[in-house]
Amino acid sequence: MSLEPSAGEVISQVRAMATDITVRAVGGTDDMAERLGPTLAVFSAVEASCTRFVATSPLMRANASPNRWHRLPPLCFAAMVEADHAYQRTAGRFDPRVLVDLLRLGYDRSLPFGSGPLALAGPRPQRRRIFSPWRPRFRGSSGEVLLGRHPVDLGGIGKGLAVRWASRTLRRLAPDHLIEAGGDCYCSGRAPDGGLWKVAVEDPTGGSKPVAVLALTDRACTTSSLRLRRWKVGGEPVHHLVDPRTGSPGGTGLLAVTVVGPDPAAAEVWSKVVFLAGARRAPGLASRKGLAALWVGTDGDLGISPTMRQYVQWQGKSA
Repeated sequence: MSLEPSAGEVISQVRAMATDITVRAVGGTDDMAERLGPTLAVFSAVEASCTRFVATSPLMRANASPNRWHRLPPLCFAAMVEADHAYQRTAGRFDPRVLVDLLRLGYDRSLPFGSGPLALAGPRPQRRRIFSPWRPRFRGSSGEVLLGRHPVDLGGIGKGLAVRWASRTLRRLAPDHLIEAGGDCYCSGRAPDGGLWKVAVEDPTGGSKPVAVLALTDRACTTSSLRLRRWKVGGEPVHHLVDPRTGSPGGTGLLAVTVVGPDPAAAEVWSKVVFLAGARRAPGLASRKGLAALWVGTDGDLGISPTMRQYVQWQGKSA
């Protein structure tokens, strides 16, 4: 999307959660840009609470001894509860207990993705045994959680929640707005021209043209993609989308999956789940769940679920 504001639109940006956060607000007062501060601050607050890259963050303090009860700040507690709900809704296809797997792949810090080929020293990745079911325990009155045996990563679902919460913060000030955070966005109300918001789905192969353009209102759009976060360990290509059943990067035959839905956190979860299903199973999964999904295979072909077609304004590849 262009960052040039249209008439009657204000754009503000901040860097958080290892990505550029952009807020587009339509209408409002002359001091709109200044009043967007609380909306942008949501992302920094979620990052501070849920990051795995700072050993002293609330998340990592809980991860350090997952078999003990830990009192979490409200944002981290809410994200943990949401992760548990997502685990149950997807029958375990989404499972945040992949932190050790990411560390084993060398993703133990914010890596310089996008700066060129990235190779890390270490042993070749290997599959691990399947974990037992995840059954975290919660004490809502005190904000305490007992994770269980394995530490968790809240990166993806945390960003989706940040988009959700930021949109709620902005709704009274500017009902018509778009919030974009890397591969996650929420389109509220109408665009500056009075029509639907246009969202370009980027080409995961790095091409300059999108693979599709979606027309959305009051909908989230999230993408799980290999375009940026991939590297080599021990000479073997790996990426950040880890299959919780194996502990290894998944999504055989796919480069990216985009999902549209009413909630950004739920769409984020399902984009990852459909991606991990791989090219052979993704179409069937999307169809059974009634998901508005779009995917790009390693062969460059574009797939679109029946539910997604209502949002597709333009497509650049065969589907």
